[in-house]
Amino acid sequence: MTARLDALLKLHHADPDDAELLYMLGLEHAKAQDHDHAVDFLGRAIAAQPGHHYAYYQQAKAHHALDQTDHALATLDAGIARATQDQAAKALGELQELKQTILESQD
Repeated sequence: MTARLDALLKLHHADPDDAELLYMLGLEHAKAQDHDHAVDFLGRAIAAQPGHHYAYYQQAKAHHALDQTDHALATLDAGIARATQDQAAKALGELQELKQTILESQD
């Protein structure tokens, strides 16, 4: 376990519902190629803060890394819907771009 991951886990135990901590934990797990835990923490970040657009993006990437394309696309669809609702143009564009990349990789 990295020092950063250890520190984030300690903070998480003190505040288990902090969406930003959950997101950071998801990113650290993804960085360590532990995509199962990344999916879990990023899903928890989305549940805690449904408007955290980049948690959808990162969770979809982790699903894709696990060859769970259907889950990745479903996550992206949910993120696209939320970003559209929130009028978050930058996040919307990035979510749509990742979806297109995943769809093209299936060809």
